[in-house]
Parts: sequence; C-alpha cells; structure tokens
Amino acid sequence: MTAQILLNILRHSIIKMESINLLILDECHHAVKKHPYSLVMSEFYHTTSKDNRPTVFGMTASPVNLKGVSSQEDCAIKIRNLETKLDSIVCTVKDRRELEKHVPMPLEIVVQYDKAAVLWSLHEKIKQMEVEVEQTAHSSSRKSKWQFMGARDAGSKDELRLVYGVSERTESDGAANLIQKLRAINYALGELGQWCAYKVAVSFLTVLQNDERANFQLDVKFQESYLKKVVALLQCQLSEGAANENGAKDADMHSSDAQNADEIEEGELTNSHAVSGGEHVDVIIGAAVADGKVTPKVQALIKILLKYQHTEDFHAIIFVERVVAALVLPKVFAELPSLSFIKCASLIGHNNNQEMRTSQMQDTIAQFRDGRITLLVATSVAEEGLDIRQCNVVIRFDLAKTVLAYIQSRGRARKPGSDYILMLERGNLSHETFLRNARNSEETLRKEAIERTDLSHLKDIQRLSSTDTLSGSVYQVQSTGAIVSLNSAVGLIHFYCSQLPSDRYSILRPEFIMQRHERPGGLTEYSCKLQLPCNAPFQQLEGPLCCSIRIAQQAVCLAACKKLHEMGAFTDMLLPDKGSGEEGEKVEQVDEGDPLPGTARHREFYPEGVATILRGEWILSGKEGCNSSEDELYMYAVKCDDIGTTKDPFLTQVSNFAIFFGSELDAEVLSMTMDLFVARTMITKASLVFQGTIKFAATQLAALKSFHVRLMSIVLDVDVDPLTTPWDPAKAYLFVPLIAEKYHNPLEGIDWCLVEKIVETNSWNNPLQRARPDVYLGTNERTLGGDRREYGFGKLRHGMAFGHKVHPTYGIRGAVAQFDVVKASGLLPSRDSIEPTDVYHSKGKLQLADSCIDVQDLVGRIVTAAHSGKRFYVDSVRYDMNAENSFPRKEGYLGPLEYSSYADYYRQKYGVDLRHKKQPLIRGRGVSYCKNLLSPRFEHSEEVENEENLDKTYYVYLPPELCLIHPLPGALVRGAQRLPSIMRRIESMLLAVQLKDMIRYPVPAMRILEALTAASCQETFCYERAELLGDAYLKWVVSIFLFLKYPQKHEGQLTRMRQQMVSNMVLYQYALNKGLQSYIQADRFAPSRWAAPGVLPVFDEDSKEAEYSIFDEECPAGETEPQKDFYADDCIENMREDGEVESDSSCYRVLSSKTLADVVEALIGVYYVEGGENAANHLMRWIGIQVDLDPKDFPCPKPYNIPESIMRSVDFDAIEGALNVKFKDRGLLVEAITHASRPSSGVSCYQRLEFVGDAVLDHLITKHLFFTYTNLPPGRLTDLRAAAVNNENFARVAVKHKLHVYLRHGSSALEAQIRDFVKDIQDELAKEGFNYFGLGDCKAPKVLGDIVESIAGAIFLDNERDAFIVWKVFQPLLHPMVTPETLPMHPVRELQERCQQQAEGLEYKATRTGNIATVEVFIDGVQIGIAQNPQKKMAQKLAARNALVVLKEKEENAMTKDMDKNGEKKNGVQIFTRQTLNDICLRRQWPMPQYRCVNEGGPAHAKRFVYAVRVNTSDRGWTDECIGEPMPSVKKAKDSAATLLLELLNRCYPDNR
Repeated sequence: MTAQILLNILRHSIIKMESINLLILDECHHAVKKHPYSLVMSEFYHTTSKDNRPTVFGMTASPVNLKGVSSQEDCAIKIRNLETKLDSIVCTVKDRRELEKHVPMPLEIVVQYDKAAVLWSLHEKIKQMEVEVEQTAHSSSRKSKWQFMGARDAGSKDELRLVYGVSERTESDGAANLIQKLRAINYALGELGQWCAYKVAVSFLTVLQNDERANFQLDVKFQESYLKKVVALLQCQLSEGAANENGAKDADMHSSDAQNADEIEEGELTNSHAVSGGEHVDVIIGAAVADGKVTPKVQALIKILLKYQHTEDFHAIIFVERVVAALVLPKVFAELPSLSFIKCASLIGHNNNQEMRTSQMQDTIAQFRDGRITLLVATSVAEEGLDIRQCNVVIRFDLAKTVLAYIQSRGRARKPGSDYILMLERGNLSHETFLRNARNSEETLRKEAIERTDLSHLKDIQRLSSTDTLSGSVYQVQSTGAIVSLNSAVGLIHFYCSQLPSDRYSILRPEFIMQRHERPGGLTEYSCKLQLPCNAPFQQLEGPLCCSIRIAQQAVCLAACKKLHEMGAFTDMLLPDKGSGEEGEKVEQVDEGDPLPGTARHREFYPEGVATILRGEWILSGKEGCNSSEDELYMYAVKCDDIGTTKDPFLTQVSNFAIFFGSELDAEVLSMTMDLFVARTMITKASLVFQGTIKFAATQLAALKSFHVRLMSIVLDVDVDPLTTPWDPAKAYLFVPLIAEKYHNPLEGIDWCLVEKIVETNSWNNPLQRARPDVYLGTNERTLGGDRREYGFGKLRHGMAFGHKVHPTYGIRGAVAQFDVVKASGLLPSRDSIEPTDVYHSKGKLQLADSCIDVQDLVGRIVTAAHSGKRFYVDSVRYDMNAENSFPRKEGYLGPLEYSSYADYYRQKYGVDLRHKKQPLIRGRGVSYCKNLLSPRFEHSEEVENEENLDKTYYVYLPPELCLIHPLPGALVRGAQRLPSIMRRIESMLLAVQLKDMIRYPVPAMRILEALTAASCQETFCYERAELLGDAYLKWVVSIFLFLKYPQKHEGQLTRMRQQMVSNMVLYQYALNKGLQSYIQADRFAPSRWAAPGVLPVFDEDSKEAEYSIFDEECPAGETEPQKDFYADDCIENMREDGEVESDSSCYRVLSSKTLADVVEALIGVYYVEGGENAANHLMRWIGIQVDLDPKDFPCPKPYNIPESIMRSVDFDAIEGALNVKFKDRGLLVEAITHASRPSSGVSCYQRLEFVGDAVLDHLITKHLFFTYTNLPPGRLTDLRAAAVNNENFARVAVKHKLHVYLRHGSSALEAQIRDFVKDIQDELAKEGFNYFGLGDCKAPKVLGDIVESIAGAIFLDNERDAFIVWKVFQPLLHPMVTPETLPMHPVRELQERCQQQAEGLEYKATRTGNIATVEVFIDGVQIGIAQNPQKKMAQKLAARNALVVLKEKEENAMTKDMDKNGEKKNGVQIFTRQTLNDICLRRQWPMPQYRCVNEGGPAHAKRFVYAVRVNTSDRGWTDECIGEPMPSVKKAKDSAATLLLELLNRCYPDNR
C-alpha cells in the first residue's frame, strides 16, 4: 500500500500500529517534514510503547534528499535525524567492487549546449495575460485577501487532493488553473522554443474544448478566450518545407489522452504533421534555432539521439523537470524523419483520475519492457518506485535537483556499457557547482554510513529534529482509538464536505474567514471562522487565537471535527457517517460471486407449509394404538357449477365427491368460490358446502381410506398399496364418492356400493391395472399422469428410450414393454386357448383380453391397452371398422403404405397375431394426466375452439382383444382429476386464514391469499398490484419517521437509513423471522408433485431431462400424427409447468429471497386497502418495522428563524398563488426553493424536504393510480407509475407552473441549463399531439424535479403531516395525469420488443467526440437509426425513436407495394403488425386479440396456414373477423390477418394512427 493509505487507516483506527510486526518503507528518505512516512512515525510509531512497536526496515539510494551536504558533520546530522525518525540504523556496502559485478556503473558523459536567446516580446505578452487573469479573478472573487491567503497558504487543496483524492473546484480555481497553464506555456517558450510552446498552447485549448464536462464547469469560456489569444500569438511553422499547421486544424484534432482541465499541465498534446522527409534534420533544426522556434538545448538533445541511430537494442530514458516538456518532446521527435528509429512515449505522474492514469502508466512501462517503445521521456516519477527495464542510455535533459535524483536516475542505466549523459548549459556556474557537489556528497554519504562521525559535542545544540507533538493538537475517540490531529483536520473537513449530498452545480466546501488581532508589544495573532455548507449539521464555528494563519485554520478544523463527531456526523472511526449500520456490514460478508440476500438470484429451500387445522390423528386409525371410533368428521360436498358450454360430453359426465376433515373449516373457506379452467369455453365454479358431521365405524373408515388411496394412486400415477402406504397426521382428509340422488343423512349420501366394488375387486392384483406398470415390468417409463419433465419424454421423442420407435397409435410416449414381455409376465390369460371367432359382437358382446363384456357396459368405461399399459376412455364401438381395415396414412404423406391393415401393423410392430380380426374396433380417447385447473390455460391461447379441432388427430382405434376393463369408472376419474386443484386452493386459503389469525387484524383472508400468491403461480390473482402500493406506502411512512426522528441528518444519510429499513434484504429477514416462507404460494401448481394423504409423489431420475412440447407446431409430421390422449379442448395443452422447481421431495420448494420481500410489501398494500393506515401500520409493527408516528414523540419543528432580508427577497404571494395554497410557516417554503449552490446565510437547502416530498408524491400518485385503474394488469400499472413519478415529469410540471422562476441558487451553469430546458419545453409543447410523460427529447435538470418534490414536502409538514392537503394542491398541478391511453412506450423498449418478435438482431454502438455522444442503431448489421446528444442515454433514446420511424415507413411502403391492381395482397411480405395490434389493445385496455386457425393443409414440405383474428372492443363489442391469406408459417399467417384488422380499426378509430 502507499504511505498515504497506511496513514489514513491508522488515523481512522482501521488497523493499529500494535498489530504490525514488520514495517518496510521503500524510499525511506521521504520521512521528513509532513510526508506521510514522517507523520506515520511521529503520530503512531513513537506514541506506541516500545514493546508494541514494529520493526522498521527502510530502503533508499540516498538517506539525504537535498542538493548536497556541506560537510561531513552536516551529513552526520542529517543521517542521525533520519535514524531517529525511523528508529533505525543506516547501513551500506563497504566494497563497491563486489556490487558492481552485479550492477555495473554507467559511463558518465557531460554534454554542453549554448544558452537560448530570450524572446522578450512573447514572454512579456504572456506575463501580461497572467496579470490580467489574476486581476479578473480577484475582482470577481467573493473572498477577501485573508480568505484567499488562508485557503491557499495553508495548503488545504493539496492536502485534500493527496490525502482523500478529492478535487476542489471553484470559480477562482478556473483563473488559477489558467495562470498555471500560461506559466507552463511560458516555460516551454523559454526552455524549448516558440514552436514547442505553440504546440503546448494548442494542446491545452483542444483539451478544454473536448472535455465533456466543459458545459458544467465554471469559467471555462474565460479560459478558452485567453488560450485562443496565446495560440494566435505563438502560431508558427517549424520550417518553410514543413506541412502547414494552423491553429484551426490543431484545435479540431482530437486529443487521444485528454486530461482534466484542472490538472496543471497534463493534457496530452495533439498529434502533428511530420516534417517533409527531403530536408535534412540539421538544416531544419539549425534554421529553427536561428529563428528561436527551437532552443539549442533541444538541438543538442536531437544530436545526442542521432549518435545512437545504429545502436543495437537501444533503450533510453530522458529525464525532464516539467510535465510539459515530457509531453511535447515526443511530438518533436515524431516530426523528424531522421529519428524514425525511435519509438517514443511520455511517462508522467498522476493527480486525479488515478485508476485511468495508473493503468496508462503501467501500459507504457509494459510496452517499454517488451520493445514496442524504445525511448521514454519521463519526469521524476521514473526515478523511483517503478519497475522499468534496464536501459543503455539515460539522459538528464534537465539537471537533477537533489543528490538523490542524481543517483537514482543514474541507476536506471544498468546495462553493461551504458551511458549516463548530463546536459549542462555552457557557462552556467550553478549547473557546474551542483554536479561537483553531487559527486562529492555521494562519496561523503557513503563514507558517513561506514565510518560514523562523533556528534557528542553537539548535544546541547538543537540541530537534531524532535518528534514531540504540541499538546491539545489531537482529538482521539476512546472507543476505537481513531485520531484526528492538526495535520489531518483540514483535509478531513474538506473530505466531509465533499461527501455531503450535492450535484454538479454546487461545490460544497468549507469557507475560512481569517481575522488579524494586533496585540500590545507588536505581537500579531490570527483567528479563523469556519463556514460549512448549508446541509451540514451546523454552519459556523469560531476558532481560537493562534500565532499563524495555518495553525488558526487547523485549530478551527480540529474543533469542527470534534463537534461533528459529538453530533453523530462522524462515526467512531472519524469518517463521515453515511447512514450505514449493521445491515450494510452484513452485505460485505457475502462471498464474492454469491447472490445477495433480497435479490431474485438468491434462492433457498424452504419446507412447504401445511395449515394446522388439517392435522388429525384420526387418519391413523387401523394402526396399533389408534382408535378413531370416537372421532367426529366434518363432511363437505364439492359443489361444481359449469359456466359456459362445451361440445365435449365427457367434461360434463363427472362424479360428485365429498371431502372429510377432522376439524370444522373457517367460514371464509366455505364462502370462497374457485374457478376451474376445464375447457376453453367452459369454467367450473367449485366451492365447499357443509353437509354435517359423521362418526364412522372402524371398518367403514378403513374402506374409505382404501378407496381414497386406490383412486388417487391412479389420478396421480403413484403406485401405492392401501395396506402399506404411510399416513401423515399433518395432512388428514379423505375424498369420498357421493350418490347422484338427493340425500338427507350425510352417511346415506356416500356411494358405498361403488366404494365396496372398487376396494374389493381383484383387478388390482394385475400390475397393468395399477399405477406405474412400468415399474413392475422394469421399463421405468410412466403410463399416465404427471408432467413430462419428470417422465423422460425427452428421451422418447428422440428415440433413445429402450430402442422404441414412435408409436403410431398411442403417441410418442411409447409402449410400456414389448408384448412378449407382457405375455411372459403372466398378466394376461393364454391367447392360444381361445379359438378365433367373430360371433361375440353379433350378440352385443365383445371378447376382451381377459373377459367377455356387453357393449352397452363398455361405453364410458376405462380400458387398459394390454400391450402398452395406456388407459383410454371408451367413446364408442365402431361396428363399421375392424382389424382388417386399411391402416391410415399420415396427412400429407404420399409414399407407399407401410402397413396394409391394423392387423398387419400389430403383427409387424409387436408380433401380435390378432385372433378376432372381425371384431369391431373400440374408439377411445386417451386418459389425460391430472392437470392444474387453477391457471387460465386458454386465456392467452391465440387459437379458439372450432369444430375441426374436435376431429383432428383425436380418437384412437383399439382391437378389443388387447384391452382390459379398468375397475375405476371414467366419470369417477374425471371428477377426481379436479380434486387436486380444488384442494390446492383450499390448503392455500387455510394457510391465509391461519396467517390472518396470527396478525390479529380483521382483513378478508382472500385478500391475504392474494398477497401470498406470486405471479409465477399463473393464477387469476397475484400480489404484484398490492406490492406496488405497499412499496410506496412503506417508503412514505419510513421517510416521515426518519425525517422527524433525525433532524440533524442530511438527505444522504436519511436515504441510506431508509434503504436499510425498506430494502429487500431487510424485508426478507423480517419475512423469515415471521415464518412467511411457509405461507407463500410461489410455484405454478403441479399435481404430479402434490402430496395427497396416503399418496406421496414419486420423483424419477428422468426429471432432469430437457423440456419439450410434444405437440408443437414445429414438430415433424411423423411425431404430431399420433392421436392425442387429452380432453378435446386440451389438445394443445401439454406445456411445461412454468415456475416449477426441480427438487427431490414434494415438501420442499425453492423460493427467491426477493419473493419473500415482495410478499411483505404486498401484505402492507393489502392491509392498507382493506383497513387504511391503521391496518397497514399494525401489519408493519407485527412484521417488525418499528415506525410509530406518534405526534407526542415527534413535535412539529419550531418556525424557521430566517433573516428578514431573505424573507423580503422572496415573492411569497406569487409562489402561493401558483400553488393555490397559503403557508403558515413560510420558512419551509424558503428552504424548499433554496439550492445547495446558494451561500448558506442561515437557510438550509431543500434536500431534506425533497427526501420527504419524494416519498409523499410517490405514495399519493401510486394510490391514485391503484384505485383509479382497478382492472389494469400489474405490469401496466407499474409502467403508469414510472411515467407519472419521475424527475422528467416533475421538471416539466415545474416549468409549466413557472416554479423554476423562484429557485434560489448560485450557479450560472445551472441558470443556463434551466434557460435552455425551458426553451426546449416550449418547442416540445408546440408539437401537435405530443405528450411528454418521461419521454421528452431534452434532458431535464434534476434540480427542477427536486423543487417540485421539496415543495410537496414543505406543504406536507406545514399542514401537520396531512397528505390529503398535499394531493389537493398537487392534483391540479400534475394535470393531465398519465392514463393507459396516453402512456407511450419507451422507444428503446419498443424497438427491442419489435426486434425480438421478428427474431432480428439489435445492436447499439456508442461513440463520443468531445462533448457529443453519438449512438447508432443496427438491425441485422444494417444501420437503421442514428442520433447525437450530450447525454448518452438521451442519444440512445433518440436513435431508437429514429429507427422506429424508419421501420414504420418501411412497413407502410410494404403494405402499399403489396397491393396489386385488383387490391389483392402478394404472399411473403413480413411486416410488424401483431405488436402494433397488441399495443393498441394495451392502450385501450381491451383483451388481447384472439387468433384461430381457419385452415391448415398441403404436403409437409409446402404447408399453408390461414388464420383469422378479432378483438373484443370495450365500446363496440367484437369486431368482424378478419381472415388473412395462406402463408407458409403460422407467424406470417397471423401477421396477414392482423394487417386487415389494423386497417379496420384505423377506419373505426382514426386516433390509432
């Protein structure tokens, strides 16, 4: 680490000196005066007890960093002082010959040059400019002479920059910076010549013009005007033959390494044109020297370099004194063709922008090391501390200032045979004297280090430095040990001010007002008055009397540090308090790369919650020690009412059920009605109806349990045995069948005959009739139920499972096993003993695999295919078809027939010879797996039901002799498939009721369930709307609480404290503490993972398989041909269950910690809607957010004591008239319109009021939108809120009502930007039909939006914290409010969605030239739009908008050209219509367009699709159906239909255009 970093962390007690064992100081000769090395030793090392001090090891080339030593005794004193400071002893090598074997000494060469002629006229003109600038700065400065001297002489700016890396920027700094530039140019003029000085001036001017922050820097135009004069004054050419270089061209050149304007001379010089190669360098330079354009010193340097033209492996360093020389000399070399063998670069130190400059320095050194650069022109930064490769030439262009620099620069020439060249001015005695003194001093130092001089006779002479510090010069925090001393106090106060909230218009810094006090006897003392910025806890502090200006300034800063710490503005480590506490420290403890708690990526396993009311020991009856004969069970019938109609008769043929619970359910559960989306055109309303209580006999309960297990094992496809299955008392209820007739006694309502028949049948002994026959047969492939992700259908789709081919009859799921495996298992009776006969069907009977049955009894039943294990509902018996009928070919397939008949198919495919070929075939429909009926599966489907869908690849034809009758009736299974979805909702509702009872506040449980349900559940409700409202309310309440509780804290601290109270990470912890993770519904319901009592889900290893939709439109024809075993309305339904989580147990699921935080906000929102502020505050207290706003605890602040002169300067009547409100305490209004750039004068700036007003407006506007647009989807509501609550919108409100006129500020740059913005707004409003909700073309100054929020905060506080009055004032101010119809889509987002829809590549390319950012938009590599703006984001928005205009023009042109003479459209033109249609529906709050497939035909290689579309408008009902043209893809077919509908809507609603 650097010395300054070590000093900082010691001062702030981040580490202590006692914890350091070894302290290694490189270049330890710096440990003098106020260098950090010296301060570390004096402030910490020598104040630590000797037992706890570290060992110090210092390294240096010379222990004395001076021009030389006058005598051996002088040398001894200096070395002894260093030894005392470092508590060490100086040592060196006695025999240098041994050292020189490894580090050879270079040959020292002295080169003399003539003194340059002085260009008096140019020097005088530049000096005159310096005087003018200084006078202008003093006349415009508000500081007195003492202020200016105090701030500058005390070195506060340098200390601030060096210690904390903060740059002070003031109006006077602009002038001071210009003076420094003029002096640098003057130096270049004298040392390097007019041509080099001209290059320097052009460079400074170019950097100033290209600085992107120039628009916001003070006094930039002032600097620019003077630099242009200098460029014109110095303009010259190197020679007659040189390329023309005029000031205009150089000024336009872009500087590749532009530095900050506040850096003294460190702007990279612009590239120049090379001198023509035909002129000899000596002639050119000789002529230039004669004209004064180049000095003899530069000429001598060029001649030295030319001598090394043919040197092998040439690597050299030229040391210069000033940065300006290091930057301009490489440009000189680049213009001389004779020096083309040199690859030159500059190496200079850094002031600000440390990361960039440090990386540049390291890159330059790396290039020098590997040979890409052969010559470095360096300042003293290259003398020490950098790892630079060994050189064979080192040139001192400027002579070293100290012995140390002389020795260190020589040490860079370490190669054998190296040259160390010293350039001396001929006849300059000071140069010769220094060189002689340096050589002597080096020998004296080496001798003193070996033979120590006796200094005992000097004991009484104070020539040895002291390490004592002044008493009272340190303030130390006892708890941490952090200290601030006189040395560090000024820098710490500057650092504190720089950390206060500010913008680019306000430079927050301390002001120092010095006073001289004359005392009797000619003694002069000074005192300093400190003025802090207006948002500091206190503004003024008087310092004590001191003997000098510097000490007076340090003393008042030390007192200020102490006071700031006592007031809580400094932490106990004496660092500015940013409002961060323990929570901020917790974040830092997270491992790098791990998601932070509270984010969506931070996910953890949590147990799934089960309501305690479901618990019942009665479910364990039949086990040892469990007797339930005394238990009374509560019977609830499942009432189902169908809304709508369906053409599928099976959907209405379902059995009735009841559910038995061990406890009485809450009334809210019974009043709840749930929608089951069973079909596209029919919704079933399900609810529970209490039937009474029943006490069962043990045998009856055992029979019901057995029935429950048998039924649910088939429905959920889990093979369990009623006698061995485990029962969990935590989830105790049973499903029981009811009779169809009315009943009076609950016991009579149970269908006991069906229960007995199903429980006692022997069919369950056949594994093919139970769930999962694949487990028995060892094929490990499921037959029914569950989603495909768990059952390995990905393998089957690609033909990888067991070598099976696609099954042409039963779909791609594949057979359970080859028929010979089934036959060999003994599960079927021997077919050989049965004689082939065809007489059964004539008598109304059919021969099945194991029995003979009447045809009438077969219809409606479920059969199991013996060769596959699949189950089917029997729709009918087809007497017109038998096994000898021809086997159907695939649609669009024109090749030869693969199978001649059904019998041939089974013989070839399965090796089954059908015995009853004349029997009619059974027409069946596949038994679908159990689905999630809670999600509106058909709502967003673009196809609507039509008659063709019923017959399309729907039925299955089976030979009866391969079928087994299943013991469960079809209606029973279909009814039972609804039960998991019903129970999921009941279980969720019971958890919501349980949570409501815990919170103890009367709120409808259904609303609590809404707050607990995530959007990923894909149900008809979710928490997102409530979360939006709860987020705004929480922010509002916490903001008021913090504002009132901490009147001394500034806006930055309050914002961070609020973040810690309402951040997702904190809310996530609150949710965990209350156990909310058990109540949340975050995943889409998947029946395959749902655990019914006695039937736990089974998870296969195949669940990790990739996800495929087996009925996608893009599937090859061979895979989509097989019949679909689903409900007719569900033929496209087999999509992935979104939001599902792969896990190994049903009782655990994964939740993101952001979901938990969102639920907390949603609960707050729900309680606020249902019970107002009292309910919301009760919920917040319950969750753990302590923000009680008791007026007794927070009395209203006293009226502001504002100077009368300021009160007279504000036009209160005009402001109150614009706002239509009267202020009781006008001091609040003054504060609300005062910017931080305004000098303090006893008035705080608006930042604290803005903090409150931001939260108040956010809450009020969100509340307004929430209750106004009750049916708006959450995403759209979020967009509305974002458009209404943003700084751009508020800024335009300020301009519209002329509030900006009353802003009190002190920044000319801010004034100019507001003036430009007002003009731009007037131009915007002049555009016809323009609405600007956050999408204006001009970027608003943030200050304008801030004062709108601060005025809202002032009104809120002035009216005893009544938000209603704020809304009463602001509702007309905010008019017109954004609505769904006027809400524009952000151009960047709109373009992105368009490109995603059309599968096009979108790319933005941004460049910056000077102060202008350019953004280009490319679509599929072609540039579509371009825009320029000073702000990059605004340029991107404008570029996206321009691109959209181009695309829409192309769309319109395509539509026009697409029309032929007959008005018919040609095929194949792809235009962006569906997105436009969707946007219209969103804006008008219409349902999404409904598409349906009218026709699909043609061979597989040339299919054509025809689609129709219509929209249900809110005012005119359904539109006419628009049918598009045949297209080769579904997307293009929908586009074709959408184009026609758009034309229709544009005729009906002209405003759509």
